[in-house]
Amino acid sequence: MIQLDKVSKKLGIFELKDISFSLPAGYICGIAGRNGAGKTTLLHLLSGLYQPDSGAVMIFDSRYDTQEKQIHDSLGVVLNEDLMMKHLNLEKNGDYFGTYYSGYQKEQLISYLKQFGLEKNRKFGKLSKGEKLKYQFAFVLSCNPKLLILDEPTANFDVEFRKDFLKLLQEFIADGQKSVVLATHLMEDIDRLADYLIYLEDGRSIFAGQMEDFREQYRIVSGEAYKIKLLDREDIIAMEQKKYGAKALVRHHGYQHYDAELTATAPTVEEFMYFLSKAKTAERRNYEKVIH
Repeated sequence: MIQLDKVSKKLGIFELKDISFSLPAGYICGIAGRNGAGKTTLLHLLSGLYQPDSGAVMIFDSRYDTQEKQIHDSLGVVLNEDLMMKHLNLEKNGDYFGTYYSGYQKEQLISYLKQFGLEKNRKFGKLSKGEKLKYQFAFVLSCNPKLLILDEPTANFDVEFRKDFLKLLQEFIADGQKSVVLATHLMEDIDRLADYLIYLEDGRSIFAGQMEDFREQYRIVSGEAYKIKLLDREDIIAMEQKKYGAKALVRHHGYQHYDAELTATAPTVEEFMYFLSKAKTAERRNYEKVIH
């Protein structure tokens, strides 16, 4: 479905560097990382809005520079930008943009609009941010794509629709023929839904692969600080000490055993992000000490 091979893209002082990853059909991939890590840049590369400076982006075993029209015909993209005609109502927006997709079905769009609580005669420009994203999602689903690329959609959805949205994503991939790439700052969505994970930090890929592998490679270890410090120093990514104990993110090696008084669990993506941020802060402080 997706194949990235050492993809790099420079935008001003920011650079997305050497990203390699593959996603088969039938899965959801979450893209995570702090603000400015490169999530949106990566999504723009996947959706063809950017061309890589080096490396290859393959979608459906095709490249944008040779088969852009064919790729976009089977691609459903929902970005934070307003890509629809503001002066047209929702039905007419569908009529206009639907001509660019061979799989577009107007009846499906009208059905999704009703399901999402959107009036077909309302002008797109009059919708709230959340409603605009609902409409774009309804439109791309009505085009019957093979791959969905979604940029932070749930942040603007109300609680009830967010539940429906996540359920629709699971239904979308249920036949094993379609996939989803979802960038979000709501880490619980990735933990709940994602089969694959790309975690970005400063334009670099910290992890890119199956969630099962992610959960095998790291542990959150809790207990007394001195016992955690007895672990291999190279494996301790970051540690937090509090009055009644300590907690650390550590690299895990296969069937590694821990002290009986330590608790070791697979990290959530949110925990992983938290401790990586602590490690980066500590690294910056150490650097400032050196230069001063």
